Formats: sequence, C-alpha cells, structure tokens
Amino acid sequence: MLDKKRLEEINFPYEEVREVQDDLILSVQNALEKGKNLIVHAPTGLGKTAATLAPAVSYAVKNKKTVFFLTSRHTQHFIAVDTIKEMKKKFGLKVLGTDIIGKKWMCVQPGSRLLRTGEFADYCRAVREEGKCEFYTNVRDNSKVSVRAKAAIDELEPFNPMHTEDIINHCKNKKLCPYEVSMLIAKKSSVIITDYYYLFHPQIMQSFLAKLDKEIEDSIIIIDEGHNLHSRIRDLATEKISTNTLLGAVREAKKYGYDEALEWLVAIQDVLNEMSKSMKHNEEKLVDKKKLVDKINKIRDYDSLTAELSFIADEVRSMKKRSYIGSVARFLEAWKGPDHAFTRIITMRDNVTTISYRCLDASILAGDIINSAHSTIIMSGTLTPISMFRDLLGIENAVEKKYESPFPSQNRLNLIVPLTTTKYAARSNAQYKEIAKVLGRILDAIPGNALVFFPSYFLRDSVNSFLECRKTIMIEENRMTKEDKKELLDKFKEYKDVGAALLGVVSGSFGEGIDLPGDLLKGVVIVGLPLQVPDMETKQLINYYDKKFGRGWDYGYVFPAFNKILQNAGRCIRSSKDKGVVVFLDERYVWPQYTRCFPEDSDLEASKKPEERIKEFFNSI
Repeated sequence: MLDKKRLEEINFPYEEVREVQDDLILSVQNALEKGKNLIVHAPTGLGKTAATLAPAVSYAVKNKKTVFFLTSRHTQHFIAVDTIKEMKKKFGLKVLGTDIIGKKWMCVQPGSRLLRTGEFADYCRAVREEGKCEFYTNVRDNSKVSVRAKAAIDELEPFNPMHTEDIINHCKNKKLCPYEVSMLIAKKSSVIITDYYYLFHPQIMQSFLAKLDKEIEDSIIIIDEGHNLHSRIRDLATEKISTNTLLGAVREAKKYGYDEALEWLVAIQDVLNEMSKSMKHNEEKLVDKKKLVDKINKIRDYDSLTAELSFIADEVRSMKKRSYIGSVARFLEAWKGPDHAFTRIITMRDNVTTISYRCLDASILAGDIINSAHSTIIMSGTLTPISMFRDLLGIENAVEKKYESPFPSQNRLNLIVPLTTTKYAARSNAQYKEIAKVLGRILDAIPGNALVFFPSYFLRDSVNSFLECRKTIMIEENRMTKEDKKELLDKFKEYKDVGAALLGVVSGSFGEGIDLPGDLLKGVVIVGLPLQVPDMETKQLINYYDKKFGRGWDYGYVFPAFNKILQNAGRCIRSSKDKGVVVFLDERYVWPQYTRCFPEDSDLEASKKPEERIKEFFNSI
C-alpha cells in the first residue's frame, strides 16, 4: 500500500486509496518512467480517473509534457475536471488544465448543433474565412489575439480548470468563440480533457496539435472507456452517401442556380440507381473502386468534378449552414483512398441506395499516434480480452494489467438462465411467449427497479407483447434525444421503492454511460445473445481480422457482442454498497464457446429456477 508521503509526491487528491488502486498508481508511474504504454482492464469502482491523472499530471509538470485525457462521456469530463481541481486545492499545485468538447457543441451560432459533424466543420471554416462569424472575429485581431480575448482569458484562468459549460456561457456573454478561447488557454495547459476526435481523427489531429504548439512525442495520452476507441476511429474514417443525400444536393443546386453542378449531381444519382437496379430490399454487395470512378469520369473528370463541388459547397455555406453538395464532394474525395484496410459496399434498403467507403482497421490511424506518444494509458471496465484491444489498436511496447472488481462478491449475483434463446433459427411467437413467461418471473423476483436489454427493438417488442409482471413497464424509444433520455431515466428513478422495468436494447440509449447507484437499480436482465446475422461489413471485418490475426470470428463478431452485454451488465453494481443481480437469459451462455468470453471474476451461476435463486440472494443480504 502506498504511504502518505508517496501519495503527496504525486498530488493524489483524496485521503484514502481504494483497494488495488495503489497498484494501478504504481503501474502508471512505472509506464511513465520507462516510456511504455499501459493497457488496463479495471472494473467500475477502482477509481481509475484519479489513479491515472494524479501520477500523469505530476510527471508531466516535472518533465514538461502534456496530458491528454480523452473520453467520449460527458460525465467523465466532469470527473476529470473535478479531480484536477482537488489536486490544485489540496496541494497548491500550479497547473493549467482545459476542458474541450466537440467544436460543434461549443459553438454559440444559432442552429449549428443541428448539423452533422462533417457538415459543421465545413460550415465553420466557410464563415470564418469569409469573416461572417462575429464570435471568431472578436477573438482575432488580424492574426493576433484580440485585447477582448486576452481580457477574457485573464478572467478565466484563476478558475481553471473550468467545466466547458461555464466557459461557453462566459464567452457567449462576451461575444467570443468558446472554442477559440479554450484553445488559447489549452496552449498554456499541462492537462487537456477532450474527446477522442481531436487526437484520432485523420485530418484533425495535426492541426489540433499545431494550434496548441504541442508535439505528440511530448504527450501522455490517457484514454478512458477505451473499449469504444477502435469502433469510433473506424467511424471517423468512414464516408458514405445515399440517393437521399444526392436528392438534397440536387435541390440545393436548383435553389442557388448552379445549373452545371445540377447536371453532374443528377448524373451521379443515375449512376447509383443503375448500380443498384438489380438489388433486392436489404441486399448488400461489394463495389470495386474503379467501377464508380470510371462511371463518374464519363460525366466529367473525377478530380475536377470533386474540386468543383467542394468550391460550390463553400459558396452554399456562405448562404446557409448545411450543404448536401459538400457531403457529396467529401465522399468522392474519400472514395479514391487506399484499398488496404477499407471496404466499399453498396446497400439497398427502403428504396434508398447507400454507397460507403468503410474503414476496417483502426490501427492504421491509432497505432502511430499511440506509439508516438511518450506513454499511452488505455483503460476500461470491459477491456477484455486485453490482447484483442492491443491488436485492434496496434499498441506496441505495452504493459497489460487486469484487475478484478473491488466490490464485495457477495453483493452481486451473475446468473445464467438457460431456458430460452433468441437464436435466429429458434425465433417464433412460441419462443417469444416462453421468453416473456420466464422474464416475468425474474422481474417479479427482483425487489426494485430492473433494466432489461434485448438484441433489437423488434425482439423487445415481440417479447413485450406477451410479457406479464407486477412491475410498471417503461419503454426506450428508438433514437431518443438527450432530453427524452433524461426524462425517462428520471421517471424510472421515481419507481425505486415499488419497482419498474425499463425495456431497452443492447446498443441503445441506456446500454452504457448511465449511473443508477444504491437503491435506484436492483437488477439487469440481458435477454438473448446479441449476435445478429453478419452483414456485409461484419463479414469483411471477419475476413480481414482472420488474415491479419487469425482471430476473425472472435475479433469481428463474438467479442464485440460480448463487450456490449458486459457494458449492460455493468449498469448494476456501481459502488461498494450496491447490491444486485445480473441475469443472462439464453441457453447459449452456458455453451463453452461463449462462457469463455466472460471475465474470470464473473462468478457465474446457472439456474433453471431463477426466481428462487434471486429471492434467496436478496434475502441473504
């Protein structure tokens, strides 16, 4: 156990070190001193944020490095900011820190948050270059920082680090761009809390670091919720358009009088329709890069057409924020990218044709960044198997650490119920009725609120049509807004004494990133194993990972599904005082090829009388 003196040396902000937290602190220190990477599987409750930030910030200050704490979760931004505040308060640590979220979400231009990320980037660039954003021009006096911006920074720095919302409100009142002001503070900061996007977007990272006047080699990168990183990077490197996108572009060209562009866009629309004319509903197939390029060359030289559309899109953005023409140009530019580690797919669904250029391998972007940094620490409560994430992200020179849950094992029950299945071949009304029957018994046995996760909305609704239980049933809707999600969650919490069941889906709004500590949640039920019939992208992933790692089925199909359900399961026990049950309702969970996917400390039990075992568990605590 680390003594008080050692904890003071690293500016650890709390009075006590949690169980095994001290080992994590030492592992971080060792990695930093040796310039190694660290991959950490550490379940909820270990105190990962403080255990990584304290030694990293202390090392950075002494060695003139910059700590980038990357997280996609808004709540983690708050925790990281508050941790640094506590370090400064307790030890008088003189360190600047900055919290930066996605540029779109910091923008105070009306309506800008409604744009998609790529559209916003193009819009922001256009209004900046044309001097049409007063918030930006108020920060810059020609190429220099304005007197108004300097005054705002002087006002903000004593309260540093500040939560992004506070900086946004302050800058909005001063008519200044919150992002630009934050970047000016970040330039002097030793700690920057931000999203994955800024260091792992293929076009953004270099300009982001250049603007901060920082080098990746002098950076310590801490990646929170690291299980999401490889899929996020693949999404960032993927581009697609649809016939709907082209329809919007055609209307745009008509509205603003770009007659020549109108002809090109209609012709591109015809190309997509021709390529998909023999395809059936929900059919997918691979597309050769040259095939699309050749067809567009018949309209006009491919590169010239792409450049012309990009130019027109900038002009459109000077009149409105969003440009469909810009989306087409961005896709055409991406399409001519490399073949290796990418795939090209055309899809027909609901009479809409979509053509996409999809990234298969996150390591082609992540590997260089992670391995070029002084040290990278990647951590999550579901980073298993560690070897898979090491492979998928291309992490070299890494130390791997795996910690068991710090919470008392007697406070949790992980129960497999092998009475039903959602296996595709077994799906029927009779099976849905049986699932509903067993689920109803399980929910009635849980004395309080329960979350229930299904592989899909269709399966959820099919089972729910037969479900009978004493609990109030609440339903997660598809594509809920942030406000809708909060409203439903607040309503769910009100039922903690009498009990409600919130029915959602594995990859939906409540699968990860929510905390329901104490009596707010007593159980999680995962209905089925969310292994869908592989789509074309999944098949390509399996083939690619098979050739590269010899683990295609695991890396591309089985383990990603298990990581989702383990995230779902993690909603139940969030502190050492929480007590709850997690039920895996599907016969396949007892099959060896799937049981091996659970963490070693899962303490799984199987029962065909789940209501009796659940009642026994809650009566014993």
